[in-house]
Amino acid sequence: MTVTQTTGSFRFGVFELDAKASRLSRNGIRVRLARQPMQVLRVLLERPGDIVTREELHKLLWPEDVFVDFDHGLNKSVQKIREALSDSSESPRYVETIPRVGYRFIAPVIEISHVGSAQQRQEVFAENSAAPPIAPRPGMASMWAVLAVCAAILILAGAWFMSHRKGTSSATRSLAVLPLDNLSGDPGQQYFADGMTDELTTMLVRESTLRIISRTSVMQYRAAHEPLPEIARALGVDGIVEGSVSRSGNHVHMTLQLIRADTDSHLWADSYDRENAGVAALPDEAARAIAVRLNSASPPHAAMRYVNPEAHDAYLRGHYLWWVGRNEEAVKYFRRAVEIQPDYAPGWAGIAEYYTMAALDGYMDPREALPQTEAAARKAVDLDDSLAEVHANLAASAFLNRRDGAEALKEITRATELDPEDWEPYHLHAKILCALGRYDEAIAIQKRSTAIDPFAHPGAMAEIYLCTRRLDDAIQDADMRLKDYPVAPDVLEDLAYSYHWKGMDKEATEMLSRELSAEGDPTTATAVRRAFEAGGYSAVVRCQLAALEKKARSMRVSTFSLAHFHGMLKERDKTLALMEQGVSERDPLLQFLIRPDPAFDFLHADPRYRSLVQRMGLPPVD
Repeated sequence: MTVTQTTGSFRFGVFELDAKASRLSRNGIRVRLARQPMQVLRVLLERPGDIVTREELHKLLWPEDVFVDFDHGLNKSVQKIREALSDSSESPRYVETIPRVGYRFIAPVIEISHVGSAQQRQEVFAENSAAPPIAPRPGMASMWAVLAVCAAILILAGAWFMSHRKGTSSATRSLAVLPLDNLSGDPGQQYFADGMTDELTTMLVRESTLRIISRTSVMQYRAAHEPLPEIARALGVDGIVEGSVSRSGNHVHMTLQLIRADTDSHLWADSYDRENAGVAALPDEAARAIAVRLNSASPPHAAMRYVNPEAHDAYLRGHYLWWVGRNEEAVKYFRRAVEIQPDYAPGWAGIAEYYTMAALDGYMDPREALPQTEAAARKAVDLDDSLAEVHANLAASAFLNRRDGAEALKEITRATELDPEDWEPYHLHAKILCALGRYDEAIAIQKRSTAIDPFAHPGAMAEIYLCTRRLDDAIQDADMRLKDYPVAPDVLEDLAYSYHWKGMDKEATEMLSRELSAEGDPTTATAVRRAFEAGGYSAVVRCQLAALEKKARSMRVSTFSLAHFHGMLKERDKTLALMEQGVSERDPLLQFLIRPDPAFDFLHADPRYRSLVQRMGLPPVD
């Protein structure tokens, strides 16, 4: 079987498949379809009415040197095609199954070349969108031709009117940018597509007054097949931006379209072609165009400075690795970006973020990491004061390294002003407020963070409730989220501690065991269950402490964590000694939790504890 290398489009019913761009649309609206089903559909469209056997599809699309379950893969692809076309295997309108043989495309198909005239494409659309053709009676051919032209004119006029009429965009106040499809034909370019998605999202925040949904909320819809109105409803937005990006050699092509959610109608679309040297400015240009279309553009900001394309590419690689949790690899690319271009602010911001997390996660001495956070963040903010993440890192450095709560609150407030739709600065803000004993404010701020993105950190609200001693609220919130996130370690941990401090130690042990299993430690999960049966919850705590001390013999662990377990056992002197060590080490977890952690409540009247709190720049405990 020979595959026709079609570079045009196939029209069938209300659908069009752009073979060159691998793009399926329904009445001009994009229908998302993964690569393999797209290839199967294309082969069927190239031979309408013919039976295409399973063996032919196997040879064409699943080469012999690719070891996959072909039958499952083909069946799944056809299923996805039918979902995209709203077709049925029982009563097919498009794809007919020939049992044990193959498939046949049964609807009329018209192939159009991309070089055809606009009139030809309009006439084909009018013809193909109408009901099945009826042979005209003699003498009526000219009338049918006139009607077809009129229909095409009416369709185009209606589309123009809908896209330009006043008031259409005025109600669009919130947007989600779906992950751009990587059409480069190279999976290794996924970092580039994701990076351009993130930069477009960031620029929409800067260039518009719209509410823009955060990255973690939309990434679940990568290659999703749900109708766009359903995605918009799930995300709580008025509009969707979707598109694709491809890069070949020195050339980048990006297409975008803006869709109004409630009417499923196009508001705007454009395509961009750039050489690598102009790619860094592309998200800003597109964001400004979308904002202008929706009458929501912010005042123009200073023109972007020149960005070296190699520095930009290194940053996008680092950004991608950061989001998939490969931090040590990510920082190498951030450093590479600023080596290529020392005045590239996002590269310095990435380095600052790395050192902040290195201190918080405990895999680097905070006395070494936190000063480097501040140095990199200061460099970034001197270059570009508009980066929200830089101000968040400056807040973390001020609070954790310099123990300056007032400066930390000033910087974190600036971060949320610059990007009011990013959940992370709000969460950091809530944690700082908790550490300062400003509990009501902390709860209010965390509610804002969770409302922005309930997916990124599902246990965050329960964490703040726990720190403010609102145990019933913590249990209620965590239990609610556990239904959607049954293996989320942070939710399980918050439930375990909340149950314990409520005196429900059996339930606490169950949640702790589930948390350890979710984290990939079934051995300790079993051990804590047995410990509870043998010696109650104090035995559970000793079991955890023993596991942590064993871990500490081979790697760095947080001094706070050791103090926490000794505090739960009410071992006063040992707890205070570890706290003293943590203060000297500038342990960030201790800075955040020496006041809010219920494990230390029994120490609140102890002068040694109160002295440590004062040395950490925190207000005294009542």
